[in-house]
Amino acid sequence: MTRRPPGRGSRLAGFLFFWVCLLGGLGQAAAIAWPTAAWVPPGLVLGQPSGGLQIVSLALLVLALQFATRVGQAMWRGWLFATAWLAGSFWWLFISMNTYGGLPAWLAALAVLALAGALALYYALAVGFLCAWAPLARSAQALMFAAAWTLAELARGQLFTGFPWGAGGYAQVDLMAPWAPLVGVYGMGFIAAILAYVLASVLTWAVHAALAWMRQPVRPVPVRNAGGVYVSTPPTARVQARHWSPFTVARGALAWLVVLLLVISCLGGGERWRGLGQAETAGTGPLRVWLLQGNIPQDQKFVPGTGVAQALEWYPRQMHEGIAAASARADGPQLIVAPETAVPLLPEQLGAAFWQPLLQPIAAQTGPQAAAVLTGLPLGSLETGYTNSTWGFTPAAARRALANAQSPEVHRYDKHHLVPFGEFIPPFFRWFTQMMNIPLGDFARGALPQAPWTWAGQRIAPNICYEDLFGEEIAAGFATAEGAPTVLVNLSNIAWFGDSIAIDQHLQISRLRALEFGRPMLRATNTGATAAIDHRGVVTQLLPRLERGRLEATVEGRSGLTPYAQWAARWGLMPLWVVCGALLLVIASLRHLGRRGGRTRRR
Repeated sequence: MTRRPPGRGSRLAGFLFFWVCLLGGLGQAAAIAWPTAAWVPPGLVLGQPSGGLQIVSLALLVLALQFATRVGQAMWRGWLFATAWLAGSFWWLFISMNTYGGLPAWLAALAVLALAGALALYYALAVGFLCAWAPLARSAQALMFAAAWTLAELARGQLFTGFPWGAGGYAQVDLMAPWAPLVGVYGMGFIAAILAYVLASVLTWAVHAALAWMRQPVRPVPVRNAGGVYVSTPPTARVQARHWSPFTVARGALAWLVVLLLVISCLGGGERWRGLGQAETAGTGPLRVWLLQGNIPQDQKFVPGTGVAQALEWYPRQMHEGIAAASARADGPQLIVAPETAVPLLPEQLGAAFWQPLLQPIAAQTGPQAAAVLTGLPLGSLETGYTNSTWGFTPAAARRALANAQSPEVHRYDKHHLVPFGEFIPPFFRWFTQMMNIPLGDFARGALPQAPWTWAGQRIAPNICYEDLFGEEIAAGFATAEGAPTVLVNLSNIAWFGDSIAIDQHLQISRLRALEFGRPMLRATNTGATAAIDHRGVVTQLLPRLERGRLEATVEGRSGLTPYAQWAARWGLMPLWVVCGALLLVIASLRHLGRRGGRTRRR
């Protein structure tokens, strides 16, 4: 097959598809939570996800890949799309490095782009493999694209500690809600990739049909003998040679039936379908909570005279008010939750002058109307290692702590999945962290899993900050229905990222975790989003961001295990790795058969 030298038309097409990939990637980032109030397109809501926008954005990438003429060109387009998407998803890292870390703006921006570009290599390799080994059958191409894309998502989410922020499945928290308790966020991304491929194929067909109608047939796209890219010959050029065998018709009808069922399921499919994944869960009774939001400015949070003093005055006062309300009001709280590092100092740094006034009202509760307190704080020592932790005080635990201050018997949770550069420093990068004026260090990891905290008839499982990004790790606590948590609690402080879209994105992540496990998720944060989310992923109550206050809410605990909780607790994400890997290998191994069949039909 001869190759023509690049001409003006090919350069124009390259320029066009550059912008298609760039805008498509930014669209996928915006689909997780629409970021700007300056312009909100019809059908979208500020700070809310859009599953339709995510599918359309990914379809733009597929469209660009279908017109690629070389594997290298396809990899470049995939990398560009993914870099724009990821940089658009976590651009707010710039705020922490520049505003709070003191890095020059150009260096902070370069660091964000470098991280996005490095993570985008997973997707470039995925589309490169796909384009080199793609068969001719469109139905097989759709499955192969979804499998390759999902493998790239899994690699980004798990390799080198993982950083899956902005995964495409989070945009589907509303549109594909019925699928979450069945296949989880990565399975939802797989389904979205299939729909994106189908949409792109329809667009490609429409382009060819329009050009044919204008009597300007599209020149066949060259294909490498070793594999080639998707479209070997435009449909308008093959229409005369195509023979519609019964097998071909049946295969096409089956493929479109599957797509139709996917679309129907995403549009709702009725309450019975929407509740299918939750069928094995049941209520365990209400839990009344107060969720505290201190709104301590990040640049003051660890300053003794300002942020530390505010935290040590405001949070204990709110806890005391909650304890008083628990005994005085029928709707008083049973649980009071303060966010990550609400107590910003080590316990021994505070001493009895702080702990005794805090614990005495908790310990004094004796009746059935009692409240417990869950708060974030640093623990440990230089010898044993420091941990980002939570302490839970019931009345009995508070009495024991007052009796033995040196070794308090309280519920303790230690953060397991640490933040790179924030809570541990990756090898060879200490020079980078030393350039920032941020209190960074190497924390010790907590165990996995850790036993839930039993209180008020519930089993309460805390997680800290971006730990709720890793559903497969939360699933470790769901090994048995009898010991599984009934309520999930996230304690966060993302004030590092200012008043940015990170707040809204993190809320969508928590919503999806609630859906996957069929559990309510409580969020207590420093600056937002402090919220109560029910087991269906619906935000029932939300505190305004960047305001000091408390959220009084009631959630219903849930028992039982969703399908996702069952298989993820047993195998983690390995089933998705195996299924997607097997699809790639099987389809790639059959590509020669597909090509021989294609050549036979065209004779």
